[in-house]
Amino acid sequence: MRALFAIFICLIAAPLAAHPHIFINTGLKFLIDEENRLTHVQIIWEYDELYSLLVTEDMGLDEDYDGVLSASDRIALTGFDMNWVQGFNGDLVAEMNGAVLALSGPTSPTAELTDGKIITSHMRAVKSSPVMDAPVIVRPYDGTYYTAYEVGLDVGVQGRNGCNVNLNAPDIGGALAMTKAELAALPEDMDMEAAGLGDIGRRFATEVTVTCDVQ
Repeated sequence: MRALFAIFICLIAAPLAAHPHIFINTGLKFLIDEENRLTHVQIIWEYDELYSLLVTEDMGLDEDYDGVLSASDRIALTGFDMNWVQGFNGDLVAEMNGAVLALSGPTSPTAELTDGKIITSHMRAVKSSPVMDAPVIVRPYDGTYYTAYEVGLDVGVQGRNGCNVNLNAPDIGGALAMTKAELAALPEDMDMEAAGLGDIGRRFATEVTVTCDVQ
């Protein structure tokens, strides 16, 4: 989470539009079937302590503040972050051979509260179920940069051997400097998307590459 903390500190003085409000530590699991096809991606989100507190208080959960959810609390919390608006990409972009892979909406949600942090998971089907004969590149990020993502939880492959996962972390310092300079040059009433900065979060995204031996 150190990278997320650095982002928070460096952007405190930045314009509101560039300041992330939610910080998520992310994990990924890639599910490959017996035909060497990528069928699903499981996404794990660990929310920062402040946002976790805001959510539990707003939902009336963990009212004794002991950090332990009752069975009914867990049921109420499960899926709280799965009510996606039409067109929302789930803050996850997957590509293969330069083409974007279409993903389903979220299924099989889970939720828990651990050490003051909400941790949720969900599954997304890869609609084309491509054969893993080329690298798959996945980037968890929010294009508007309202939410900052770090890939600091486990990332792995389930279903077959002979696959490697590589994480290419962004140059946070360089991205911050570029972003602050660009925002400082914008008129106060300029819309970020109109200024060509609608996908600004991508520059802060960790690139996760999955490569499997050809079978």
